[in-house]
Amino acid sequence: MYTTFMIHSYVYYTHERHAMIKLALTDLDDSLIRVGLPHATRHALEAIHAMLDAGLRFGPCTGRVPWDLHLLFAEDSAAYRTGVTVNGQLVYIDGELVFDKPIPHEGLQKVANTVYDFPGTALMINDFGNRYSVGISAQEIGQYYAEFGRIGNVRVRIPEDRPIYKANIRVVGDKKRLHEVRRQLMHLVPELDFVYPNPHVNYIDVASKGWSKAKGVEVLVRELGIGLDEVAVFGDAENDLDVLRYVPNSAAMANATPAAAEAARWHIGSSADDAVASALLDIVAAAGTGEMPAYMHD
Repeated sequence: MYTTFMIHSYVYYTHERHAMIKLALTDLDDSLIRVGLPHATRHALEAIHAMLDAGLRFGPCTGRVPWDLHLLFAEDSAAYRTGVTVNGQLVYIDGELVFDKPIPHEGLQKVANTVYDFPGTALMINDFGNRYSVGISAQEIGQYYAEFGRIGNVRVRIPEDRPIYKANIRVVGDKKRLHEVRRQLMHLVPELDFVYPNPHVNYIDVASKGWSKAKGVEVLVRELGIGLDEVAVFGDAENDLDVLRYVPNSAAMANATPAAAEAARWHIGSSADDAVASALLDIVAAAGTGEMPAYMHD
């Protein structure tokens, strides 16, 4: 395991100095990849390679686990060798893990014990591709199987012999019930954070307290030795809010939530129109010219 770095509280950039974009980071679900598609489009992959061929860097900035990225990028490993994954809890540069922030076992077990009392609610653990549920009865798994998805097995306790990075809570029911489950978890388990990954699913991501994609980006830019104003970031949902506020050249999708749209400095088209791919090509066109990419305009 890698030593955890000390991360200071981040501050928002407010200056207007223009800088060449050297690194582009994007959320995946309903940002780079339209919901319903199995992976990035050919156009998006071509735009990513245009970035890389120009000597620029590209990577995901996602709540997804790194061991699923080969599918989301159509097995094009060059597209995800550098990036921020699991909402900032795992950071990679050129295929090497440079930072990790596990979720505390004690807090996760407390979540498992809590959701056991909420019918139709499960804590799901993604342990390096081995998915299982903790804190739900086998009977309920059968009752709600379609909603919970494929589950390898059901466990009583969180294993303590290895770190856990990816966990989410799945809730059967409407959005009102989802919000109520989160409200209770925030009250009962204040040592962890609970954030929505996107508005289309009844999931709640679990994270270490105070951790977010913004913290992962802070690590990444420091390790790369670039300025924060040399980064472009794209997002659409609640788990993007901190990073959209943190990175000065942030952009929200046209399909973003109102809060994400308000948090971003710039605004582009929708994921359905492959707008991130078009923005990446704007970055490539502007590289070395001293001009800002075409999508960055007031």
